[in-house]
Amino acid sequence: MSIATVQVLLDITKDFSIEETLAFLAKEYPNQVVFSTSFGQEDQVITDFIGQNQLPITVFTLDTGRLFQETYDVFHKTLKKYKTEIKTFFPDTTAVEALLNQKGPNSFYDSVENRKECCFIRKVAPLTKALKGNAIWITGLRAEQSENRSDLNFFEYDAHFDIIKFNPLLKWTLQEVEAYLEKNNVPQNTLHKKGFVSIGCAPCTRAILPGEDIRAGRWSWESSHKECGLHQK
Repeated sequence: MSIATVQVLLDITKDFSIEETLAFLAKEYPNQVVFSTSFGQEDQVITDFIGQNQLPITVFTLDTGRLFQETYDVFHKTLKKYKTEIKTFFPDTTAVEALLNQKGPNSFYDSVENRKECCFIRKVAPLTKALKGNAIWITGLRAEQSENRSDLNFFEYDAHFDIIKFNPLLKWTLQEVEAYLEKNNVPQNTLHKKGFVSIGCAPCTRAILPGEDIRAGRWSWESSHKECGLHQK
């Protein structure tokens, strides 16, 4: 995988619909296209595209051990609706035990370094395992989610994971996402109706207030760039 491959994919798929692009990638890279879902609104749109078209794309999720019950609820509803496997990756038990024994259950509140350490153990390391050996990583990133993502393209080479990312909803607005979900009766996390826009681990996520940035509810005690290490942008 390389930057040159990214340009080729951009050229080939420039006039394709999302469904056509997903089908093309699945055919071009058999058994090497994966989609990571955290069951957020964008992810549920993509899951619907994959499920309704019965595309041979592996769907996986990361169970950090600190998720909201509402996230598990939408996980269960998604399995029942689409009747497709969603592979679940977990953090290394030994690493989690060591973290809690040495620093306690809430060390991430104490410093950015501690928070990043927790994110690495619970999210980045399992993601690395999930992506290994694959060619295309489908994400639910949207440009308006963060100013750090405003310069992204539909295809990007992720040097950290040595994989090409496809961001099919990059140009979608939140209103378009919500309209699609309602129109197609796609399962949603009930927390979205309570002011939660970007939903991660329960201790690190809060509802946002009117006018706040979309990602203000993530690690709200910090003044960092609000990223956990899964995406550099």
